[in-house]
Amino acid sequence: MPPPDTFYCAQQIDIPPKLPDILKTFTKAAIRTQPKDLLVWSAAYFNALAKGECLPVKERLEMNVATKTGTELTPGLLKILHQQLSPIQPCSREELQTKWRGLCLPVEQLESLLSLGSFSTEIDWMEFFALGCGALGTTLLSSLKFACEILTNDEEGGPARIPFDTFAKLYTYLAHIDGDMRQDYIDNFLSNLQHQANKQNGMIQVSNFYIIRKTRKE
Repeated sequence: MPPPDTFYCAQQIDIPPKLPDILKTFTKAAIRTQPKDLLVWSAAYFNALAKGECLPVKERLEMNVATKTGTELTPGLLKILHQQLSPIQPCSREELQTKWRGLCLPVEQLESLLSLGSFSTEIDWMEFFALGCGALGTTLLSSLKFACEILTNDEEGGPARIPFDTFAKLYTYLAHIDGDMRQDYIDNFLSNLQHQANKQNGMIQVSNFYIIRKTRKE
């Protein structure tokens, strides 16, 4: 004869004191991030939480933006990847793939970016980050605008300042990937920006490089 079913009353169920707060924080994170696959994202979330790693969570709710490739990568998701992977230099291809899947991003887009950058098993994160900005922008400078807005420590709506050296590396890399820009043009553009950065404690903001472009056209 099978044993009778065991019934538990509320007094017998031991709920960890921290569980309600953990679930509340998780729920808010899921609402802000809006993952395409909640189960996949949840696994990545709690795995990162258990390891004390950066969580795959957007800072705020973000509407999907249209990109030139029609993909689901957004500035908010690229910022998460930057927070997770920039401390690892270089990061491994496997780690990038894991974090990418955890955000439910299209594998096809990842493979396209890896192929475009001719990356092997070890990846220079800032180079991959530059390509990610390139996927968001429609032009070189609009891509760099995304880069500044993601990397800046300024508050939202501020000048979006980043160190000139960081800007120069991203600009040069994307210009070379593009392949249609002469080296003398790249050098001249950066030289003009360097003069502006010297007046701003070595920082460059979005308005600087749009002004330089307009001046050169005139």
